Amino acid sequence: MQPLGENIADKGSSRYHFNVQQFNSADGQRHYKVWAAIPNQSPPPAGYPVLYMLDGNAVMDRLSEAFLKQLSAKNPPVIVAVGYQTRLPFDLTARAWDYTPPESTPEPVKASATRFGRKGGGSAEFRHLLENVIAPAMEKEVHINPAARGLWGHSFGGLFVIDTYLTSRFFSYYYSASPSLERDNFAVLKRLVNLTPGQFCHKQLEYMEGTGSKAPATDSNAPVNAALVMKQAEQAINTLRARGVNASARLYPGLTHGQVFNASFHSALLQMAQQPVTTPTTTTCTNSTALAG
Repeated sequence: MQPLGENIADKGSSRYHFNVQQFNSADGQRHYKVWAAIPNQSPPPAGYPVLYMLDGNAVMDRLSEAFLKQLSAKNPPVIVAVGYQTRLPFDLTARAWDYTPPESTPEPVKASATRFGRKGGGSAEFRHLLENVIAPAMEKEVHINPAARGLWGHSFGGLFVIDTYLTSRFFSYYYSASPSLERDNFAVLKRLVNLTPGQFCHKQLEYMEGTGSKAPATDSNAPVNAALVMKQAEQAINTLRARGVNASARLYPGLTHGQVFNASFHSALLQMAQQPVTTPTTTTCTNSTALAG
C-alpha cells in the first residue's frame, strides 16, 4: 500500500466543512482518526441524516468535491469516516480485530481474520467505542436526526455491519458491502436467518456485492468459493424478505470485491441523501424489493 496524499478535508470544500478528532481504544492498542463532513447548508427540521463509514482513511481519500456537490442537491448527510491514525488507506491489523466478531467454533476456518496472522474478534469492543464515545463526540452541536443514522462497511467492515445489525439499535440503515461472510463458516448468516422479525422493524439492511467477485469453483487460488458466498447471502436476504424484514440486495454487474468499495459507498451516501426532511412516522415490517446496481 502507498501512503495517501491530501484528502477533501485537507483541500477544503465549498459544500461541506470538516471536524477531525482522534480517539484511542480502551486497551490503548488501536488509535483512530475520525472525520465528520458536515453540510454547509442548514439542516432540515428533523436534522441531518448521518452515515458512519468504516475504513475512513480510504473513504476520505475517495470523496470528491463533485460528489459532495451531487449530495448537496438533495438532503445532504453528515459523513462520519472512522479511520485510523495512519497515512495508509487501511490499518490491516486494527481492522481485523475491530470489524470481526468472535468465532463461534473452534474448528479450522479457511478464510478467517487470522488467515494472514491478524487477530480478530473485537467487534463488540469497537462497537461500544463507536456508539458511546466516537458518535457522541462527532455529533456534538450538530443537528442529527437519530432516526436516520446509517452504517456502511466493506469486506471485514461489511461483516461488522451485519454483526451490528443483529446486536445494536443505534443505527437504522445498514449497508454491508462485499462482506467477509465465509469467515467462521457463515456463522453470521446463520444468525441472520434465525432472527426474530418483530425486533428489526425499525431497521433496513442492504447487502451489496459485485458479480465480478464470483470465482469459479475450480480456482484453487481463491480463499473461498465466492459464488457460493454470494448464493448463500442472497438466500439469506430472500429468507428475511419472506419473513417481512426490510432487507434487499444490490448487485453491481462485473465489479470485483475491491471495486465494490467505491460503488457501494457512493450508493449508500446517495440513498442517505434521499431521507425525508421531516421526522418519519413509525413503520412496521414490510417486504422490500431486491435492487440492481
